[in-house]
Amino acid sequence: MSEQSNSKQSSTANILVVEDDLEISENLNLFLKASNFNTHHLDSGEHVVKTVRENQPDIILLDIMLPVVDGLECCRQIREFSDIPIIMMTAKVEEIDRLIGLEAGADDYVCKPFSAVELILRIKAILRRTQKPKAIRKLELNLETFILSYQQSTVELTNLEFGLFKLLYQHPERIYSRAQILDLAYPDMRDISDRAIDSHIKNIRKKAIELGLEKSPIESVYGAGYRYIDPD
Repeated sequence: MSEQSNSKQSSTANILVVEDDLEISENLNLFLKASNFNTHHLDSGEHVVKTVRENQPDIILLDIMLPVVDGLECCRQIREFSDIPIIMMTAKVEEIDRLIGLEAGADDYVCKPFSAVELILRIKAILRRTQKPKAIRKLELNLETFILSYQQSTVELTNLEFGLFKLLYQHPERIYSRAQILDLAYPDMRDISDRAIDSHIKNIRKKAIELGLEKSPIESVYGAGYRYIDPD
């Protein structure tokens, strides 16, 4: 697996490029960097879903004809848990192939060879529609240290608490059932039970109160699951 990554800047969008043609991917990387985007590159479909779950890019450029797992299947799997914009890239030009890509959940579609300028314009147009200014969050989660901060107080989450809290924190107000939490927060840990989820939620709530919050940011939604609500 080949990966390229630029230093992350808060003012630029992060783009995941999934393309197995080295020349095309290198040219794309150059054009995107010149347009002030951060990029991450994968050359097969094998780790696409895992990368999207862990890194939450702002937009995905996804080739259809990929080794291991093809782009259409990657797109379908991503749409099971995320609405991150996806632009499909392919050498196929038939309308039926374009429609299949859109039905799989893609937001847009470009055929090779494509104009880099046109692609950049398409990316910017999609980001204008989908990105909202990020509000300053009073409760902050450090994704590298697992530290949760509120005002001048901090607590450290365990590995299992972090996986669960990160999922809810990155999607405020979205309700997740226990089954969804198991699938999305712990995809490689099938031995975790529903009761374990409840136990981790309880521990996170205790730590949130220790930070000085008046109430836990994780709410129970009767009969549905849990959701994260930003503190006032």
